[in-house]
Amino acid sequence: MTEPLINERDLVVAMVSGQIAHPVAQANPYRIGYDGAARVLPGTGGIAVNQRIGDRCVGISGDHVEPGVALHNNGREVIGPRNGPNNALLTYACVGNRATVISGPCTGQRGLVTGKHGGVNHVLVDFPTRVLERLRIGDRIQIRSCGLGLRFTEFPGVSVMNASPELLRRWGIRQHAGRLAVPVTHRIPATLMGSGLGKNSALRGDYDIQIGDPELRRRFRLGRLRYGDFVAIIGSATGHGPSVRTGQITVGIIVHGDSTVSGHGPGVSPLLSARGNLLHLVSDPNANLAAVFDIRTPAAPRDHTPLPAKDRRRISPLSLAANGAPPAYLRGAVTPHQFGK
Repeated sequence: MTEPLINERDLVVAMVSGQIAHPVAQANPYRIGYDGAARVLPGTGGIAVNQRIGDRCVGISGDHVEPGVALHNNGREVIGPRNGPNNALLTYACVGNRATVISGPCTGQRGLVTGKHGGVNHVLVDFPTRVLERLRIGDRIQIRSCGLGLRFTEFPGVSVMNASPELLRRWGIRQHAGRLAVPVTHRIPATLMGSGLGKNSALRGDYDIQIGDPELRRRFRLGRLRYGDFVAIIGSATGHGPSVRTGQITVGIIVHGDSTVSGHGPGVSPLLSARGNLLHLVSDPNANLAAVFDIRTPAAPRDHTPLPAKDRRRISPLSLAANGAPPAYLRGAVTPHQFGK
């Protein structure tokens, strides 16, 4: 098997930047889970000091937790839409791009882009824990973006998105017998995909794996998912936006943690999309961004139980009110942009 050729010499290298985003909370702190329980949990944004690529993303006391640092560009330009700078940050940044802190006490420290979270519109960056401990909300981080327009020169039927040339070189993808052999940790049916389906682009975000069904979770080993795992979505196409499509495969990376909310779960940023006969999936428990870039050893694959399955209590509105929960918790407790998509 040989390493496939890519068009790296044709690509543009451009600098983009953003600020470390502050977590944002709604007026009502409660999230209503698919089990009917109301919970108050950490969510998106900020600096997750003890959540990094390679760590488990299921069973933690959080909802849509983004590992490492979440970036947002709050700048405004005199031309284009008000959110144009952040749209560019989302579009240009690719998994495997290098990032550098350019303000604050950690100036000069380097990290790695690990994914994108749609809806909340964050770019996610991993840094060593000692750096995460010292970073500050609002510190600026600059990304050396490269990857837009990336393709395999001998496989025009394979769409590449959100991926850097360095990622494709390190991932271990090989060319053999007219197909690309791609290492992944999981094969997941497209029927389990939820929030994020139907978008008109896969270049600025992710879509979620629903893991609430215990039998499906066991069958497809979803309790073992980790931040940074490369996973295959069987029967899904993302070349023109995430959709269910028989005979197609999307390979992506886990970018954020599990959720208690219906239709949501660990998020996948698409990297490759093609007909199934162009991709040969190779099962590899080390197919994780942390291992591929020699950043840290990923956690050993082990089944973890989601929060709603850990807490099997079924709480009625009357018991919630008796325990001090606001009677209006069912009205506006969760809005889509609170955690993305």
